Amino acid sequence: MATRSALMLGLLIGFCVVFRCSASLWDTDALLVVNASKGSTRKMPETLFGVFFEEINHAGAGGLWAELVSNRGFEAGGHHSPSIIDPWSIIGNDSLIKVSTEASSCFKTNPIALRMEVVCDNDCPAGGVGIYNPGYWGMNIEKGKTYDLVLYIRSSGSINVSVSLTDSTGMQTLAATKIIETNVSNWTKIVDKLEAKGSDTNARLLLMTDKKGVIWFDQVSLMPTDTYKGHGFRNDLFKMVADLKPGFIRFPGGCFVEGEYLRNAFRWKETIGAWEERPGHFGDVWFYWTDDGLGHYEFFQLAEDLGAAPIWVFNNGISHQESVDPSVITPFVQEALDGIEFARGDPNSTWGSIRASMGHPEPFDLKYVAIGNEDCYKKYYRENYLKFYDAIRKAYPDIKMISNCDGSSVKLNHPADMYDFHIYSDSRTVFSMANTFDHTLRVGPKAFVSEYAVTGDDAGLGSLLASLAEAGFLIGLEKNSDIVEMASYAPLFVNTNDKRWKPDAIVFDSSQSYGTPSYWMQHFFKYSNGATLLNSTLQANSSSSLEASAIVFQDPRDKQNYLRVKIVNFGSSTVNVRIVIDGLDPNLLDTSGSKTVLSSTNVKDENSFAFPKKITPVTSMLEIAGMNMDVVLQPHSLTCFDVLTKSDIAEITTATDDSSYVSSM
Repeated sequence: MATRSALMLGLLIGFCVVFRCSASLWDTDALLVVNASKGSTRKMPETLFGVFFEEINHAGAGGLWAELVSNRGFEAGGHHSPSIIDPWSIIGNDSLIKVSTEASSCFKTNPIALRMEVVCDNDCPAGGVGIYNPGYWGMNIEKGKTYDLVLYIRSSGSINVSVSLTDSTGMQTLAATKIIETNVSNWTKIVDKLEAKGSDTNARLLLMTDKKGVIWFDQVSLMPTDTYKGHGFRNDLFKMVADLKPGFIRFPGGCFVEGEYLRNAFRWKETIGAWEERPGHFGDVWFYWTDDGLGHYEFFQLAEDLGAAPIWVFNNGISHQESVDPSVITPFVQEALDGIEFARGDPNSTWGSIRASMGHPEPFDLKYVAIGNEDCYKKYYRENYLKFYDAIRKAYPDIKMISNCDGSSVKLNHPADMYDFHIYSDSRTVFSMANTFDHTLRVGPKAFVSEYAVTGDDAGLGSLLASLAEAGFLIGLEKNSDIVEMASYAPLFVNTNDKRWKPDAIVFDSSQSYGTPSYWMQHFFKYSNGATLLNSTLQANSSSSLEASAIVFQDPRDKQNYLRVKIVNFGSSTVNVRIVIDGLDPNLLDTSGSKTVLSSTNVKDENSFAFPKKITPVTSMLEIAGMNMDVVLQPHSLTCFDVLTKSDIAEITTATDDSSYVSSM
């Protein structure tokens, strides 16, 4: 049908040249012919577009994971740094209070506790002395909301400790409670609730006393009670991800999985079970401590809550600096098998029982694993890869495995269900890569474009220009979705106080968030998962600045079927386009529709906390819809045109009369 459409287009243009057509076609800059006949359609993967979460930019710790206390177990300074308790600080001076850490906790895997010696007694200042935690660049405390407090405490004598939430100066109290105990000679767990009587986006948690003596603290946690479904996810950030309707979520990295050295890699077994017993670790790639409250279990819960297929990226014995010899790789292989059993195993299995004890007796729906991250050309990768592949295939024959080696231009020399493809470059390069997979072999492993983004000067902190280049690239992936199985932008999150990588899709601080243009661009593709791709042919005076695709999808909001045409105008000029729908009974298309545009007055424009929606999709009515549509594309814009179809694509009849096609022009 593509050949037929191209032939008809050539005949039509030739016809207009000979007879000097004065119709609007002659005045247009481009012609897009969409072939909606049954023979030219293809179902796209249900998982085509998803999201990639990496613990980078404090995406989880201090972000999506709603824990408000930073370094809650006092472990971040390490076993040999008793004076480093950041970001905890002392209230008082060293003549009144002495603070250090020591390995005296009741948790063997989490041995460090804080020792606080109060020297003053009757001469203590009003309110006493103590310690405070500012959270991750301030705690967002909201009036009327409740916060769950948990802490462990020990002392040789009776205690009278005030726990409060205050503003950043410590002067205004937002919430408070008292811990009065006569016998805490053994570690005692204290559980309480703090109800906020005031609001502050830069609040802190205080632990204070005016009673002389020694008190030990450990595992001090403060969580909002209203996290998403009580699962620990910050509501506004979760919603922003959920609104993308991701078909999958890849986790937990990224370089975070590898570590600069293996001793600092993400090892899933240390991130499950009771949160108090998780040792946490220093992520030496992105240079910050995480207590791993957001662990292996929570990632699978996140995928389930999003309705997205989980893709687990596991460490394959490779860090940025090290590679485990194949002769001793077996423990890593077993760790991967155990991690799969944790997710999928029967609740009576060794690792499945731990998952069940954490509150999820039913297995998670794990069908994809990635064997490492960006490790293809590192020492021993291919040898070790085969050991992982064979062991997993034997134990779980249905699981699809993803190789780190790119198979888009060279055939892989090892078995795989998918291969990983990453692209970070300038906007012009990314836009030009729309046809990257046009000539890739149509047999063998499929592509997983797990990390794509425009970076560099023209991307800034997230520019319109970057989003348009990425949209053009994604249109190319749609057209090649017979061999491209999945794609995700990276990185997903950035805490504005810790920009380790830029740009990113979602920017946040303790209390607010916004989407960059790249985030909003992805909304144009969220209904492509499982949609029907229509063959389309674009002919333009300057085709290098345009990319277009057409799909039919069902909108879950109204259960209606729509024909959607997406066009990127990467150029700086207005473009007039005629859209012609071929191979479709005209009676099946509505005569009205909608137009949604992502654009701005300056291609380098960005969103910000001051102007969070400066660049967001704007929807308006499409005055004349149907088989022929004359549309105008703004300079530097992404536009989609949605027209209601009166039938599902499977029931659309095929127009076979060529003369009716030409006359409709």
